[in-house]
Amino acid sequence: MMTEQKENFENQKTETGAGAAQIQEEIYSAEDIEKGKTMAGLSYLLFFLPLVVCPESRYAKFHANQSLLLLIVAIAGNIILSLIPIIGWILIPIFGLGVLILGIMGLINGFGGKAKRLPLIGKFTILK
Repeated sequence: MMTEQKENFENQKTETGAGAAQIQEEIYSAEDIEKGKTMAGLSYLLFFLPLVVCPESRYAKFHANQSLLLLIVAIAGNIILSLIPIIGWILIPIFGLGVLILGIMGLINGFGGKAKRLPLIGKFTILK
C-alpha cells in the first residue's frame, strides 16, 4: 500500500513539472483567452471591470486578481512609507515606480494573452 502511494506521488511530481505553457493551456482555453484579452488588460486600470463585464472568464478573473493584489500593495505601501519620516518619504517615489512597472507588466501580459503572475506579489489569490 505504501508503494502505491509513493508511485502516485511520483506520478504527480512528473505531471506538475510539465511546464508553465502546458499548464496555462489546460487552465485557460484559447477561446477564453481570446474573449478576455481586452478585459484582462483593462483590469489593471479598474480591477473590477472584468468581474462586471465578463464574470465567466477565468482568464480575465486571473488578471483581475493580479490587479487587485497590486492595488492593495500600492495602497498599503504608500500608507506605511508615508508614516515613516524622511526615509519613508524618500522611498515613496521609488516604490511608486516599482508599482508602475508591475502594472505595465500586468497590462502587457493581459493584452498579450499570457497568464503570468506578477513578481513578488502574484502568488496570492483573493478572487476565486
